[in-house]
Amino acid sequence: KGALEYATEKLKGDREVVLAAVTHNGMALIHAVDKLKGDKEVVLTAKKEIIRKLSIGENSLRRLPEEWKADKDVVLAAVTKDGRALEHATEELKGDRDVVLAALTQNCIALWYAAEEWKGDK
Repeated sequence: KGALEYATEKLKGDREVVLAAVTHNGMALIHAVDKLKGDKEVVLTAKKEIIRKLSIGENSLRRLPEEWKADKDVVLAAVTKDGRALEHATEELKGDRDVVLAALTQNCIALWYAAEEWKGDK
């Protein structure tokens, strides 16, 4: 858990505070005020940190909010580290060629979680 979770509403609405928080923990974005959740720089900084942590195994796609499970870059980082993370991607990304191939390259068990069109090919 990050400090932003326990911050005052004023701090959760302070762009610089939120930017500093998401630089260290991308998940802190969920505690920011809605206005900052739409701030491009804040969101990209959070995304970069989430991808970094996924790529080194410090985070799990399963624990991320739904909107991140629909982000191709985030899901690619997760399945490249652990192909079984495909289980937690959106249905659309479970059918995405790049995502599925990255998952299968890491762990062939990922096929269990791929979209139906990937199964049954002989």
